[in-house]
Amino acid sequence: MAIKLLALDMDGTLFTKDKKVTSENRKALKAAEERGVHVVITTGRPLIAIKHVLEDLDLYNEEHYSITFNGGLVQRNNGDILDKNVMTREELRTIYDIIEPLALPMDVLSEGIVYSLPSRGNRSLYHQANPMLDFVQVPTFEEIPEDIVYNKVVVVIDEDFLDQQITKLPSELYDQFEVFKSREIILEMMPKGVHKAFGLDLLIKHLGIKQEEVMAMGDEENDLSMLEWAGWGVAMANGVAIAKEKANAVTTRTNDESGVAEAVQKYILSQD
Repeated sequence: MAIKLLALDMDGTLFTKDKKVTSENRKALKAAEERGVHVVITTGRPLIAIKHVLEDLDLYNEEHYSITFNGGLVQRNNGDILDKNVMTREELRTIYDIIEPLALPMDVLSEGIVYSLPSRGNRSLYHQANPMLDFVQVPTFEEIPEDIVYNKVVVVIDEDFLDQQITKLPSELYDQFEVFKSREIILEMMPKGVHKAFGLDLLIKHLGIKQEEVMAMGDEENDLSMLEWAGWGVAMANGVAIAKEKANAVTTRTNDESGVAEAVQKYILSQD
């Protein structure tokens, strides 16, 4: 069956290590679009943080779509929201009470604003990982505003310390939330059941596309849901082991070698 929608992760997939889109990837995506394929960025970031990428790929308009906040928002690229799933303040408190004793700083994302809460001398590194967002430092949990949307929670800290502390997280956290690493230094927490596949499933209903007509590409743990859900899941050569295990196929080229273009050529442009 022909692919009608291409779901693309950014870091480690579409992006090179220096956060660029190669000319080969750009040409392949344009060719896919010319064949009527929807090119959909699926990311943990808010729309404002990917605006420059969408503009670069000529996708920043109402005719194109993105899955942001790991499936929490399904939206047109002009900002119109089609579906929204957010967290409650009670859920924030539950997360805080679990991670704070582990000296893990907490970042709460509310659209394009990040409320950063330190923990036991440890401060978040999120401003380094995603500098395009606006950061507000809050010394205590109570100072996180109450009248705002809570899209997700992230912990961003040194990789070795993060991996060490992840082993100490209780099962109740995993029972109540979607918990996964999206990069070496980033642990993310979403409402239970909200992930990239969840957002894509909502989007295809708006577009009248079948699940088997979706190809998804990714490299990390937060891509697993869509790699398994899509009709054709493609993991990057540089992806984590479990992504390669769950995908239908693995590129021979890495993100720095235009692995996206390789897959688009093989599974979209070469098909009748």
